[in-house]
Amino acid sequence: MIPLLDILLALPFALALVVALQRQMTRTPLVWLAAAAPLLGLAILGALTPSVLHGEVTRASHDWIPQLGMAFTLRLDGLAWMFAGLVLAIGALVIMYARYYLRDEDCSPRFFSYLLLFMGSMLGVVLAGDLILLLVFWELTSISSFLLIGFWTRQQDAREGARMALAITGGGGLALMGGVLLLGRIVGSYDLDVVLASGDLIRASALYPWALGLVLIGVFTKSAQFPFHFWLPHAMAAPTPVSAYLHSATMVKAGVFLLARLHPALAGSDLFFYVVTGIGAVTLLLGAWFAIFQHDLKGLLAYSTISHLGLITLLFGLSTPMAVVAGVFHIINHAIFKASLFMAAGIIDHETGTRDIRRLGNLRRYLPDTSMLAIVASLAMAGIPLLNGFLSKEMFFAETLQIQGHRWIRDAIAVAALLYGMFGVAYSLRFVYETFFGDGPRALQKMPHEPPRWMKIPVAVLVVLCVAIGIFPAVTVAPVLHAAVTSILGDATPDYSLAIWHGWSRPLLMSLVGIAGGVALYFGLRRLFDLHTIVRRSLGRHLFRMNVDALYRLAARFTALVANGSLQRSLLWLVLAAIAAAAAPFIGSDFADLRALRAPQPMPWLGWLLWLVLIACTLFTLKLYRQRLLALIVMGGAGLMVSLVFAFLSAPDLALTQILVEMVTLPLLLLGLHYLPPRSPPEREPLRRWRDALVALVAGSGVAMLAYAVMTRPRDTIAGEMLARSLPEAHGSNVVNVILVDFRGFDTFGEITVFGIAALIIHALLRRARMAPEKIMSGPPVKLPVPADLAQLMFPLTLTVSVFLFLRGHNAPGGGFIAGLVLAVPLLIQYVIQGAASVESRFGFDYVRCIGVGLLVAGLGGAGAMLLGYPFLTSGYVDLQLPLVGAVPLSSAMVFDAGVYLVVFGSTMLILSMMGTIKPSRTRVAQIGVIDPGQRSTRTLEPNA
Repeated sequence: MIPLLDILLALPFALALVVALQRQMTRTPLVWLAAAAPLLGLAILGALTPSVLHGEVTRASHDWIPQLGMAFTLRLDGLAWMFAGLVLAIGALVIMYARYYLRDEDCSPRFFSYLLLFMGSMLGVVLAGDLILLLVFWELTSISSFLLIGFWTRQQDAREGARMALAITGGGGLALMGGVLLLGRIVGSYDLDVVLASGDLIRASALYPWALGLVLIGVFTKSAQFPFHFWLPHAMAAPTPVSAYLHSATMVKAGVFLLARLHPALAGSDLFFYVVTGIGAVTLLLGAWFAIFQHDLKGLLAYSTISHLGLITLLFGLSTPMAVVAGVFHIINHAIFKASLFMAAGIIDHETGTRDIRRLGNLRRYLPDTSMLAIVASLAMAGIPLLNGFLSKEMFFAETLQIQGHRWIRDAIAVAALLYGMFGVAYSLRFVYETFFGDGPRALQKMPHEPPRWMKIPVAVLVVLCVAIGIFPAVTVAPVLHAAVTSILGDATPDYSLAIWHGWSRPLLMSLVGIAGGVALYFGLRRLFDLHTIVRRSLGRHLFRMNVDALYRLAARFTALVANGSLQRSLLWLVLAAIAAAAAPFIGSDFADLRALRAPQPMPWLGWLLWLVLIACTLFTLKLYRQRLLALIVMGGAGLMVSLVFAFLSAPDLALTQILVEMVTLPLLLLGLHYLPPRSPPEREPLRRWRDALVALVAGSGVAMLAYAVMTRPRDTIAGEMLARSLPEAHGSNVVNVILVDFRGFDTFGEITVFGIAALIIHALLRRARMAPEKIMSGPPVKLPVPADLAQLMFPLTLTVSVFLFLRGHNAPGGGFIAGLVLAVPLLIQYVIQGAASVESRFGFDYVRCIGVGLLVAGLGGAGAMLLGYPFLTSGYVDLQLPLVGAVPLSSAMVFDAGVYLVVFGSTMLILSMMGTIKPSRTRVAQIGVIDPGQRSTRTLEPNA
């Protein structure tokens, strides 16, 4: 039975794929399909709620990389349960809201699939029971948020905001990875339960400052803390549903979630206190102060979000039990009122066409319901009594007054808290007064009116929660808060009560002073300055652009130095780098391994003959390199000799692969020669020729030495183990194929992926390539005295041979790679004999889709083992007894090998077909003649062509 936690995590990802494929579905059913993920997730979470409230921790674990001690572990405690509830509940409301917010021209399947992808990534962060797994989902949140922020790809600010967010949070993710690795080294495990129980060990380690610093960089970048806060306001170019979800309730909360999650392991030191509290206090004040002067509604809310995140960070930095309670409580409250405010700002933008406060005003007359909801949410943000924001703000004030240690630290943080209270009231008052009261609106493009009712429902639900929590905290939020806090503090959880009234106290006095001071501050600023004329420049954005521009300049200079368009220079640097990498291990070595090499066998006369022919072909290639076609033929002779050497050394798989690669490469080079001059120009610099000869001699000697060392190594190496384990464990007697599809199958999967990507890149580059009409291949590249019908008759025979080689590959020379090349050979011969246009007009096979299907089949072949509880690409075996045929041995590795077969065939043919179907230049054709549409395969035409 699949654990509920697995289903909970898989739901958003599965439905994201389903939604992305629904290109013809109308928006309303698409919304219901997308909403099924959070709604079903909430149902599963509800089923797990009783155990969570009783303090139990639910787990689901699967082997991931057992050799490294890592498991795919999901863990649901009170903190994860609270965050998962926020992610799913607010996600469901945002999906409903987005149904009415998106424009008709927006691609709804793409938007909702991105949103579900982010939802699943965020769930992975909060449910991860292993630090490495948490890190994987952490990076997925950065990638999915990049896609969501840049959803409106035609807008420059959206693209810039997405790049900035990805650069900052992605860089923080790299730092977090370093911190996680250090924690794993200190503790000896990445399991979250072990790490959380090893707080004393971690704090006592000499690596603790480094681990803490790297983890905090990840926290501060994700939660927009100073000095990384500047990316969040520029992410407001995203659609408002994205801002309401990512930048108030979920993504920016990932940093403070990690701070809470690792609190038992990292907190409790002076270093933690000073760094986290200091950064939180600075962020708290900067965000609140800058929010007052923003003219964009979402910009104001973005800076207020930065300030509130600083408040939460400061509370966790204080590290007292009640500070942790206040921090978790404010996470809940802020998510609720800030998501409602972002949605209200989106309604205003949707109905008025602008978010500029300077053009708004008096909207309470046009949008009375929206105005009422936004005003209540703004009062909650300001911390007005009877609303949820007031309760957590009062707890914050209380904790700042009880800091132990230096009095000046306590006084400074208390003053910062009081200033925050004043600034928060001031920017909340500006949001309310200049949007819904006063004069206006001004120069709107359309008459504002209330949005559809169901667009207001999500805002209303969240505002009702603000009021309910503010009036009845013990009933509405106390169980959730207690479960989350207990999972962090354990037995250290303090006794506390949530109530509207705790009597007259200094925290209450600070709240009242903050409210009065905020009102006075706002109207005082209005009286002293014209707030509408104040334009604040983002220093962080300026510095970010400077760094990006400097990086581009540095890259341009390095590129000009290393790769200035000269293929010879690029190859020279590549070979020199390979020589340096190969020689590095031998620097300072005593060459003991080389002395242990066994004596070589004597060379028979046939070996000497093959070697002499190989050397002759190499020397003739150097001699005839200017005559390109002749040099190509001689080079093919060298490849043939290499194949014969493999066969001579009892390596039939390698021999067969090498000779097929030669057969495939020859047509590719023949197609390429058509676009090159018939002769190479002579070199002008003799020194350059001697330099290249020296580099080639050194590189060739190194490869020869490496080959000699490999062939004369002692026999007791890993090769013997492979031979011993091939048949009993992988059920294959062809060790080469077993290594490729089983023992090192993951490497092969990466290699065919790279091969497919290379083919797709060539397709992307050449599909728009233009050449002079006289260079276009109107017929076959080479006139050969071979009838065209003979080449066509070869295909069924070759297909049979290809399938035969594929089926026998696990136990005899063959396999998917060889079979794919064999199938490509007759088509390549037809390309050479008849020309690309003639072949593709009859064959018309979609090579791009063939690559995709091959990768999918290979991936499914590997993932099938995981469903049965085995590692990825573990092979199974069955011996079928068929009538008349008898025993037919089958291995599940054949499924993976079938994917290799399809990718190799599709990639090879895609490269060859693109080389033969380059378009003529439009400008030159307009002067010389008319474009012949038959010169281009319909497969590679643009969709609208």
